Amino acid sequence: MRFPLILVSPARAENVGAAARAMKTMGFSELRIVNSLVHRDPAAQRVAHGAGEILENASHWTSFEDALADIDFSIATTARSRAKFRYYATPQQVQGVLEEKQQWIGSAALVFGREDSGLTNEELAQVDLLTGIPMAGDYPSLNLGQAVMVYCYQLSALRQVSALAEAAAEADQLAALRLRVDKLLLRLDVAGDEKMADWLRQRMGLLQQRDTAMLHRLLHDIEKNLQR
Repeated sequence: MRFPLILVSPARAENVGAAARAMKTMGFSELRIVNSLVHRDPAAQRVAHGAGEILENASHWTSFEDALADIDFSIATTARSRAKFRYYATPQQVQGVLEEKQQWIGSAALVFGREDSGLTNEELAQVDLLTGIPMAGDYPSLNLGQAVMVYCYQLSALRQVSALAEAAAEADQLAALRLRVDKLLLRLDVAGDEKMADWLRQRMGLLQQRDTAMLHRLLHDIEKNLQR
């Protein structure tokens, strides 16, 4: 399973260098950077300390949407207070979700937001799962490099698990399910219930392949009955 890390508008070259160093230490190599060129700053190379090739091979994207376009499943890191309705998985839970999903998806991405403000609600709405690092209340934040290391360490076990070959079409089930649910909410005239809609989108990211297929069947029956 391909597993790029995406940094959205990072501001400090040193943070990007630290992120690259954490990635290499834990066996990750693909880095995508959105709306920033700080990875080309010599300071990033100095801090990367042996992980310079990750910075040199990093791809630059002008929009977050484009950076996610070829990704089957995406996870965004967010501070607890920034998640709109505060539904999020711990790093350990993310590992469990991905261990199951790598049996039927080809790519997943882990997204990190801006150092000062994180990801916007609009950006968070584009991903499949939210995650946050539980921390002591009196010291509630990590810098970008530290956060990347926490997740790379937790998810490094995924690099040791071989994925089973599955039909490529299965990787599209989750994206299709999200579109189908959004259309159904509009049809039922309940899309304005933002808390429910947000809960549904985030919980769908936790579904296993069999659950996703069964929910598609249920929605098909609901849609068919609504046509009568």
